[in-house]
Amino acid sequence: MSDLRQQILVTAKILLIKHGYHGLSMRQIAEAVGVSKAALYYHFKDKEELLLAILVAYLDEIEAVIDQVRAEGGDSRQQVLLLIENVLSQPAEKRALIRLSSQEMAQLSVPARATFDRAYHEKFIDKIRGLLRAGMDQGELRSMDPDVATWTLLGMMYPYFYPAHTADVPPPADVAEQLASIYLDGMASR
Repeated sequence: MSDLRQQILVTAKILLIKHGYHGLSMRQIAEAVGVSKAALYYHFKDKEELLLAILVAYLDEIEAVIDQVRAEGGDSRQQVLLLIENVLSQPAEKRALIRLSSQEMAQLSVPARATFDRAYHEKFIDKIRGLLRAGMDQGELRSMDPDVATWTLLGMMYPYFYPAHTADVPPPADVAEQLASIYLDGMASR
């Protein structure tokens, strides 16, 4: 990937998180990168293609994180904790891409949404579901619908995908430990 293309992706990602899809123009991105609109359009045919490239690049990163967690081994509890720690230890702006993807999907064309949805499930949802299902199959986690288990875990993490909501929270490791404990053990006192 060219240095300029990478610079466009990084700058556009920051601007999209800050302004949203409709609040940002290709002109603003070009100005922030310091290139002409023609140079921007050389790398990305439109704002939709740029958003999709940003989101799929993040999904590639998160897929690598999940694969690494699974490769490190350990029991299901350790893997869930490592997954939460790895996601929450990312800079808030990076975690915000998960939120951005859910908020901005309606802005994309049907083919672009289908492309993103396929990547989102293959690289993120299905990977988490597989991690949890493996724990169920090994008897380390209670047997239940793996889709419900996956969406419950993500639902617990979702507030941490908002940069503004995480300014005054404890360090990621402390939060990850608490989330993993609530997810795996529940809230009941012993």
